[in-house]
Amino acid sequence: MIETFANPKPERDYEINLTCPEFTCLCPRTGQPDFAVITISYVPDNLCMELKSLKNYLWGFRNVGTFHEAVTNRILDEMVQAASPRAMTVRAVFHVRGGITTEVKASYRADG
Repeated sequence: MIETFANPKPERDYEINLTCPEFTCLCPRTGQPDFAVITISYVPDNLCMELKSLKNYLWGFRNVGTFHEAVTNRILDEMVQAASPRAMTVRAVFHVRGGITTEVKASYRADG
């Protein structure tokens, strides 16, 4: 569960950038660990995300078998649901596996 707190400056648009360089999940086909750097950029509305709960939320994927595209979109969906930001982008850069680096970027805007 991602906890939130009141935005100290809700009348202003400003961007918050968060980086998790130690994200891990499991490949759903092989069970091998996948390692990624997750970057979250968002413009808060009335709520900001609390960092310790965010860390614990992201750590919860360590034993989850999921495709890169699915986990990136799931993170975005669940963070939007928790914090209702004005805008948010989740960028996941997965480390090389089989000679391929995967980057997935998913975005949300409150106005459409």
